[in-house]
Amino acid sequence: MEWGMANRMAQLIKSDGHALFLPVDHGYFQGPTRKLEEPRKTLEPLLPYADAIFITRGVLRSSVDPDNSKPIILRVSGGASMAGKDLSNEGITTSMEEAIRLNVSAVGISVFVGSDYEKESLLNLSKLVDEGEKYGIPVMAVTAVGRELEKRDARYLALASRIAAELGARVVKTYWCENFEKVVTGCPVPVVMAGGPHVDSELQVFEFVWDGMQKGAIGVNLGRNIWQNDFPVAMMKAIRAIIHENATPEEAQAIFDSEKGKEKKKP
Repeated sequence: MEWGMANRMAQLIKSDGHALFLPVDHGYFQGPTRKLEEPRKTLEPLLPYADAIFITRGVLRSSVDPDNSKPIILRVSGGASMAGKDLSNEGITTSMEEAIRLNVSAVGISVFVGSDYEKESLLNLSKLVDEGEKYGIPVMAVTAVGRELEKRDARYLALASRIAAELGARVVKTYWCENFEKVVTGCPVPVVMAGGPHVDSELQVFEFVWDGMQKGAIGVNLGRNIWQNDFPVAMMKAIRAIIHENATPEEAQAIFDSEKGKEKKKP
């Protein structure tokens, strides 16, 4: 691996081999998502605990200070919205030259395996990898499911993740699911978890994150489970403990409960 590529990967994946990515890119297709209406306010208290942030160029420029940042994974795909007919009809929205100008550590793109636009999204990934390899910038592929949440099973996610790796993605972001080890085992590049099923408690989040780590994921790329929580800093610290300190779900819950009390006291 060339020095530039290796250096950028080392910025993203820490010396313990694990990573906590914080995505705040949801607005590119959802608009002003709940609790992400003002990205700067959402980001600032969480930045100290993130290993990298996944973000669009517009929000990066408007909401992240260049002298107080973290490694950037730049969202470079888009072109569809919740108001449109098909979320899978995406293209590449940001050039590699722009990524270089923004000094990013990686770029990220969604692929929609099994959709009407499967071929286009996979060719977009391939073209992006070509450009990324030319300049030493890793590509993270996101195995998106659009509105079809029933696709979050091991058979589908293993297929999508493997295809993304075969086409050259250096990291794959995919959903946690039952039998998650099948997804990780079949993917020859690092896997980060995008999330899991809808859950009703923090402990359930900690449980699927811990399970995924035990089954081979290197970390998470969790957004709404963190910043839509009433106590986002407490949630971030608890998940960080699972990722980097091998905390159990119960230990993470104890951290969350302790930190929650501190957040309550803040004016």
